[in-house]
Amino acid sequence: MSATHVTTADFDAEVLQSSVPVLVDFWAVWCGPCRAIAPHVDAISREYAGRVKVVKVNVDEEPELALRYGIQSIPTLLFFKDGKVQDMIVGVVPKQTIIEKLEALL
Repeated sequence: MSATHVTTADFDAEVLQSSVPVLVDFWAVWCGPCRAIAPHVDAISREYAGRVKVVKVNVDEEPELALRYGIQSIPTLLFFKDGKVQDMIVGVVPKQTIIEKLEALL
């Protein structure tokens, strides 16, 4: 199972109202670093299935979401719990770094 794509229309239901922590990957098709981190994000989606929700937001298709969360550069990973941003990562990082931030929310 890979990360689910969300839009502005379903973001609140999928992310803000989620009963489990949510990792949101803000990315774009043309972004090389986004492609570099995508396998980590998809692997985490599989490994944490049922405990964490992993979603992707294409900033070109959903500019209002990028604006709402002040996304300046991509990839940006936002970590949500109880409808609020708890942590963030900007840029490419090792998979373990992402897991450590997720584990802190569980």
